[in-house]
Amino acid sequence: MTDRLPHEKGFHVSWDQIHRDSRALAWRLDKQGPLEGGAWRGVVAITRGGMAPAMIVSRELGIRTVDTISVKSYNHQAQTEPQVIKAPNPEMMGTDGEGILVVDDLVDTGKTLELVRKLYPKAHFATVYAKPKGRPLVDTFITEVSQDTWIFFPWDMALQYVEPYRGKD
Repeated sequence: MTDRLPHEKGFHVSWDQIHRDSRALAWRLDKQGPLEGGAWRGVVAITRGGMAPAMIVSRELGIRTVDTISVKSYNHQAQTEPQVIKAPNPEMMGTDGEGILVVDDLVDTGKTLELVRKLYPKAHFATVYAKPKGRPLVDTFITEVSQDTWIFFPWDMALQYVEPYRGKD
């Protein structure tokens, strides 16, 4: 038995690491689209966490058509029922999202991707990180982490002193 809080089983991601992992995601997606030559029609970032990876993926793949879908599913670190608060351009998405690459930083329980997949069932869903509960909803990812791991992304972090894992000595 441990007296650590669940979020203390942390996976800390630096800006360099998210950049490397997002580039690896782009390499995995290169020439995998449904259009001629394996191209994609566009990239949609799930905001906010998907914006940095989507920017890197779109740059690496030379995709200039980029939009966002804003889904709110967390409220002060507590998960809530996801809801779309900003949809991408309907002309870009078409009726089913075919040829669109939807990018997010992480699939956790899968509730966000489940909602977006219902709206755009033929889109390709890619995340940098995946947890087991959400993994079936993502088509492509780079790194899997355990369900009880809390991922600390660089945009949520500040540099500060941290106690040693085993306590003070």
